[in-house]
Amino acid sequence: MAGTARVLLFASARETVGAPQIDWPVPDEGLSVPEFVAALVRRYPRLRPIVAHSRLLINAEYVRGARAVVRPGDEFAIHPPYSGG
Repeated sequence: MAGTARVLLFASARETVGAPQIDWPVPDEGLSVPEFVAALVRRYPRLRPIVAHSRLLINAEYVRGARAVVRPGDEFAIHPPYSGG
C-alpha cells in the first residue's frame, strides 16, 4: 500500500507545474531523493533545470546528500533561487 507526500512548489517551480502544491504517490518504504526527483521530472520535464539549482527540503529540513528518503506523509519542498525584493 502506498501513500502520498505533499510537494510544495515555489517561484519558478510553481509556475512550471501550474500549482503551489501537489500530492505525489510514494511507496510505504519511501523513495530516495534522487528517485523522487526523477519521478517528478518524468511528469514535469521542465522542472529538470529548476530542480538542479534549487534547495530541497523534507519536513522543513534541508536535504543533505542523496541518502535522504521521502516517505508517505512527508512534505517535500522545492525552493528555486529567488530574486527581487
